[in-house]
Amino acid sequence: MFKIFVDGEAGTTGLQIYERLAKRTDVEVLRIAPELRKDTAERKRLINESDVTFLCLPDAAAIESAALCDNPNTCVIDASTAHRVNPAWTYGMPELSAAQREAISKSKRIANPGCHASGFILGVYPLVAAGILPKNTNVSAYSITGYSGGGKKLIAEYEEAAAMEHKAGESKAIMAPAPYALALAHKHLPEMKKYCELENTPFFNPVLGPYYKGMAVTVSIFANTLTKKLNPEGLTEILAKHYEGSRFVKVMPYEAAPVLFNGRLDPTVCNDTNNARIQVFGNENVMQVTTIIDNLGKGASGAAIQNMNIALGLDESISLV
Repeated sequence: MFKIFVDGEAGTTGLQIYERLAKRTDVEVLRIAPELRKDTAERKRLINESDVTFLCLPDAAAIESAALCDNPNTCVIDASTAHRVNPAWTYGMPELSAAQREAISKSKRIANPGCHASGFILGVYPLVAAGILPKNTNVSAYSITGYSGGGKKLIAEYEEAAAMEHKAGESKAIMAPAPYALALAHKHLPEMKKYCELENTPFFNPVLGPYYKGMAVTVSIFANTLTKKLNPEGLTEILAKHYEGSRFVKVMPYEAAPVLFNGRLDPTVCNDTNNARIQVFGNENVMQVTTIIDNLGKGASGAAIQNMNIALGLDESISLV
């Protein structure tokens, strides 16, 4: 039986990881007493006793916690931004390539991808790897996401009863989509650039939606920037080939006149799963690649469990749907 410790189990991601682990019979979850959550000695003991430790902490705390591990057999999986572009850590996206999956299986330091970055990379990397999207292209993307990714404070802000009260025809800021990270320096940009092998930092505009979870990351593709003439069907074929046989990433057939949810895109269709759904829209001149995930699933806790399963030599889909 594998011993698992979640450092930061009280946060949104930590709670979800714990809930997934609690249903399993092949792991023992090491618990820390509430009054000792900030006790360095006790955390160090549990980290080094574990086979796998998940870090569900702010960046600075995650760096400090990782440094507490001196057991060479303990695998540390960091859900924060802290180590995602650190060359000493393995980026936890097994769908990138067979080599990436192999690296995860052998690694003792795994950086879990960011939610927005997951959607972006899943849609863009196969096009770069296939030589279709030049590495020097200026890539533009936006993402609509539920508010749960903002943590407890933002969740409370949205779910406070008074904030949600409104009359028909009345407009309230809390009820409207809200673009953020307006300095255009979102913390997921470094991993987007690095793992898509882009020469230029992408333009990325995240948008906060007035709903709990679900994310749709959309990347603009201009046909005249590609290395060969392709229409949406051709782009779909390239993506489908890359993800052929993938357990969690599905490329949807191209539909010239898509009807998804009353003719609109539904960013919640992958909620409560570890799935990613990729679909190409557009025409022969301009296209978009949209990747839908659960920002708390494939964008956080689900990906973390998937990486743990791979690192432990288990079926990657255990306790995931």
